[in-house]
Amino acid sequence: MYKIAVLGDYDSIYGFAALGLDIFPVSTREEATDKLAGLASGEYGIIYITENWALELKHEIERYQEQLTPAIIQIPGIAGNTGAGIAGVKKSVEVAVGSDILFSQE
Repeated sequence: MYKIAVLGDYDSIYGFAALGLDIFPVSTREEATDKLAGLASGEYGIIYITENWALELKHEIERYQEQLTPAIIQIPGIAGNTGAGIAGVKKSVEVAVGSDILFSQE
């Protein structure tokens, strides 16, 4: 069975530990890159990553986009929501179903 990881700055992710998720606080790009690679090659099927770190690790995350696992999902950090997480999920849904499900014709 796959596990769920949360990657980001400590202040943004520490609350996820109370939900039983494995948290991995990072503070440098090198540390974040290494941790993401380790999580993606291990037993984690879902990796939540704060939007700020996802932006910083954009090229590394792109390597995993065509794979079934892990699913890498952006979440807002303590600095707030940039909208990148919602845009990423929207794009994934568009690819999966072939249509923009949030587009409404009036």
